[in-house]
Amino acid sequence: MHEITQIRKLSIWIFFIPLLAINLCLYISQNPELLENTIFTVDQLGRSGFSIPYLDGSLSISRASRTFPQYLIFKPSMILTSVLLYFYWKSNNNLINEFNSTNLNYKFKTFGILSAVFLAIHSIFLGIKFDIQIYKLFRRVVLLLFIIFEIIAQGYLVYHLYKLKKNLETIINRNFLILKIILVAILASVAILSLPILLTKGNTHFKHALEWNYFVGVVIFYLFSRLFWRRTT
Repeated sequence: MHEITQIRKLSIWIFFIPLLAINLCLYISQNPELLENTIFTVDQLGRSGFSIPYLDGSLSISRASRTFPQYLIFKPSMILTSVLLYFYWKSNNNLINEFNSTNLNYKFKTFGILSAVFLAIHSIFLGIKFDIQIYKLFRRVVLLLFIIFEIIAQGYLVYHLYKLKKNLETIINRNFLILKIILVAILASVAILSLPILLTKGNTHFKHALEWNYFVGVVIFYLFSRLFWRRTT
């Protein structure tokens, strides 16, 4: 089926592009001397010593990505990911319609496309400096909405796939359906449990470590999507 082939292709790119982008930005941040005396000299604010932020939360994704030249990698990568997400959720909507013999815009498509829009907005405004408090609040709200809509979209999609599992038996790997359910449950639970900490001041290292790991958790969903669907002809 065409839609399944499309979803498989989109999924692997949505997994790899943002994951490579944030880690490449981290690498540049920690090794600025590699670009010294070039037109890509790393901004002082974007430099950091060696650390593993996934474990120690020493810096945020934003700090590693928002300065020159890292934003030349981060912004295009996230905007491209946003475009791919649009087609991913559209293709899934078309596929579910085929199996249900319907012509609906399912909720996962709506929330998924909204998440893609907010990811693009966040990427565009990252690194732009306005010394007003409302702008800082705007960036945080946009990022929060991306995460919320993404998890809701993933949850709704998994729900519909689970309902159709008997019809899909020959073209899916059930183990990855279970993994997708577990992953979405973990992401939703972590978001809810972490909310009180995220809304209070302090705990900076915890917040940064959570940010890196949560981002990886979100994109792993797409790796599971690639492995969930069997190759079709």
